[in-house]
Amino acid sequence: MPVIAVANPKGGAGKSTTTLVLATTLAAQGASVTVLDCDPNKPIQTWRSGQSHNPVEVEGDVTESNITKLLDTYRRSHQFVFVDLEGTASRMTSRALARANLVIIPIQASPTDASQAVKAIRLIREEEETLEKTIPYRIVFTRTSVAVKSRLERMIEDELNQGEVPRFNNHLNERSAFKAMFFHNLALDELNPSEVNGLPQAQDNALNVAQELVSILTGSETEA
Repeated sequence: MPVIAVANPKGGAGKSTTTLVLATTLAAQGASVTVLDCDPNKPIQTWRSGQSHNPVEVEGDVTESNITKLLDTYRRSHQFVFVDLEGTASRMTSRALARANLVIIPIQASPTDASQAVKAIRLIREEEETLEKTIPYRIVFTRTSVAVKSRLERMIEDELNQGEVPRFNNHLNERSAFKAMFFHNLALDELNPSEVNGLPQAQDNALNVAQELVSILTGSETEA
């Protein structure tokens, strides 16, 4: 089953949020999902220690020595395996990319995030040369405004299009519910709508991105 690595050298781009939102959304739909938390701060492992009843499994004891074995074990028994990678290039990152069926590169609509995404793509291409295989990847915009697309966002999108850089059609928008998941250690469908603004919209957003992910993995996506 597919291994989805989530990578960006820049901190704060939304790696852990993207991983948790997608993993818990798919798990809530009935899929068997595991997350390998390779972030040194272990945000998803910390989330899992809370009271959430979402069935997603989280493995936090991941090292460069055991990551390949863990990935091979979980991808045989689970429908989706996510890897929330550490920010820097490392042997662990290299081994995760070697097993990845898709690499998601989250970026905010900023020049800094875009430049760091270029570094992630270069790393992927280096791995491709070493492995003599293609490693599919997609950019996903995070923390974007629902109401208005900024001029900067349009410019970055245009540059990605000109460079034929593949990306998700759906964005993971700026939603207080996504932050609340980490604050309360709960999945979206477990949050209290009276305490979290825009919760139904956040759930719809998460489901749209998750469905697009499945379409990409199954080759059934359609052009925007």
